[in-house]
Amino acid sequence: IINWCPRCETALSDDEVDYEELESYLWYIKYPIKNKKNEFVVVATTRPETMLGDTAVAVNPNDKRYKHLIGEKVIIPLVEREVPIISDDYVDKEFGTGCVKVTPAHDPNDFKIGLRHNLEQVLIMDEKAVMNRNAGIDYEGMNRFECREKVVEDLKERKLLEKVEKYSHSIGHCYRCHTVIEPYLSNQWFVKMKPLAKKAIEVVKEGKIKFQPPRWEKVYYNWMENIRDWCISRQIWWGHRIPAYYCDNCGKMFVAKQAPDKCTECNGNKFTQDPDVLDTWFSSWLWPFSTMGWPERAKELDYFYPTDLLVTAPGIIFFWVARMIMASMEFVGKIPFKTVFLHGMVLDEQMRKMEKSLGNSPDPIDVIEKFGADALRFSMVFNTPKGNDVVYTDSLVETGRNFANKIWNAARFAITNSENIAGMPEPENMKIDLADRWILHRLHTVIYDVSKAYDEYRFNDAAHILYNFFWNEYCAWYLEIIKDRFYHSDDISIKRTAKYLMLKVLDYSARMLHPIMPFITEEIWQRIQKFCSDSTAESIMQVSFPVADKEQLFPEDARKMELIIKVITAIRGIRKDMNVPLREKVETVIKVVKGGKRLILQDNRHYIKIMAKVSDIYIGDDVVKPSKSATAVVDDVEIYMPLAGIIDLEKERDRLLKKLSKVESNLNNCVKKLNNKDFVNNAPQSVVQEERERKENLEITSEKLKANIAFLE
Repeated sequence: IINWCPRCETALSDDEVDYEELESYLWYIKYPIKNKKNEFVVVATTRPETMLGDTAVAVNPNDKRYKHLIGEKVIIPLVEREVPIISDDYVDKEFGTGCVKVTPAHDPNDFKIGLRHNLEQVLIMDEKAVMNRNAGIDYEGMNRFECREKVVEDLKERKLLEKVEKYSHSIGHCYRCHTVIEPYLSNQWFVKMKPLAKKAIEVVKEGKIKFQPPRWEKVYYNWMENIRDWCISRQIWWGHRIPAYYCDNCGKMFVAKQAPDKCTECNGNKFTQDPDVLDTWFSSWLWPFSTMGWPERAKELDYFYPTDLLVTAPGIIFFWVARMIMASMEFVGKIPFKTVFLHGMVLDEQMRKMEKSLGNSPDPIDVIEKFGADALRFSMVFNTPKGNDVVYTDSLVETGRNFANKIWNAARFAITNSENIAGMPEPENMKIDLADRWILHRLHTVIYDVSKAYDEYRFNDAAHILYNFFWNEYCAWYLEIIKDRFYHSDDISIKRTAKYLMLKVLDYSARMLHPIMPFITEEIWQRIQKFCSDSTAESIMQVSFPVADKEQLFPEDARKMELIIKVITAIRGIRKDMNVPLREKVETVIKVVKGGKRLILQDNRHYIKIMAKVSDIYIGDDVVKPSKSATAVVDDVEIYMPLAGIIDLEKERDRLLKKLSKVESNLNNCVKKLNNKDFVNNAPQSVVQEERERKENLEITSEKLKANIAFLE
């Protein structure tokens, strides 16, 4: 029994059948017991049309209800065929009535029962799933589903249909055309798989082949340990012809590269090749070595085999990956690759896989023209955790576009300022301060983290690390800090040091980003090489990937800078919350009890002045909160900003009250929506989650506004 597609008119392997849970019915049919008037056994089936091919009724040998009937005969309704009642351990006493019809030619389990009990195999359909002569004159010529309706109707007329129940069960469909598969009795070519699977299981268990993410190993083992023989013949036009030849005279079969000259059985010299072709995966499983000259001992095979990495989708782990491992172990005696990386799939907003047949995939060329190739590449990596699927929308690519713009603007700033400063600093003339040591520490920490992420195939993590470092540390802090050196310092060594470090971080960042964003990083690297390298490399692809240097790690300085950044961020937060214009230079008072932190802030107050737009700072442990001051707290550091004379306190209070009223109104609407069961149960989960996040953000905003209003009262 094989899986047969009546539309494609070809056999399919078990792996080419897609199963879908569908609502159907369970028909309870009365089978009259021979020579016993008005006595029946009742059989439950999901396929009443196959009753026409029944050759037995089976019960469990331990089922006391039917023990006395074993060996009796029943009459198959509508075709009036006598068949035996047999006992078989396969029968589930709890399913239906405990009696099952046996159709050896149209069910794989019934086929096995038939072999055990030597039952006749009655094929009632042709290759198009149209009923044939064996189905009876009343049904011949109908398709299987028309026949089902007619059989049910005829059973009702004869009062042989006891009842019908709704029943949900898994139905196989052709992976190509989605036609319902027909289990079909047919002669086909098979490969015995269990002996091949044994070695393929061992090499994964021994760690010679690793799966990434590792969770796929369990899926691999489950399939391999329960592997079934592989049907490799297909009745389609395109494919490798099966190399089997049949003598036209006596029918003897020969399997060979080409047709034999003479039949060894009858000396005949005319042969016909098998009309079937091989399953496409039967040639694909040879790919790792057949592309390198095998079966000859080619130099390419010696040099490149086995490869390091196979990147593919989980959907073909059985079709291709497992079979390549089996074929390689069988024909070459070596593993085909060391690592299998199984990536996620791109889904549309309805969570469907993007497919040509669905027409739900955007044209990548259109996306690239709109956003840029690097933007698309980065966005897909950034938004796809290792091995997970990603839902594509155009808005998703905006992340990459914005990041590409940020990189380009940072590079333009670096190039412009580098052109204005002649030369690079000599090592002995480098004037490195706290911010410089901090950015070096962060750079080499990022190099280590990104290298580790790449090595472990965590490309999404690498993208996030680089994005946060480049945008939130290099651009947002370091470039802003060194602007003061470029624009206001008269010391050429200070300017050259800033130039050197600015370009070094940009260069190393470009190298780390290059695998994800190859075009913009190549362009930037080409432009900055004249400033920062004496390399003869013609492309960024030819330079080495950065290596983390422990000598460039300054953890203590990094902690100091992080404290300063927190304080500056808090001061900026007060400005934003209290609507203090950026052009207004304000005073700030900072209370720090711990001497160590106080010293850090005192020694580096120039950073706070520059980055927080502060005119004067008083730092001490005996600070008293000034009147009409806004407050922020960073760990155990208290920050006060006197606002009297800076803003109109009454006007600001009124503004905050109006804003609070609007926020509270939006929050109430949000709560009502989330309390609505129809919305929560029927709206897309992404929409519901978005509403929940909106509620959380509104609650945070409300609390902050209330605190600021309280300060102004």
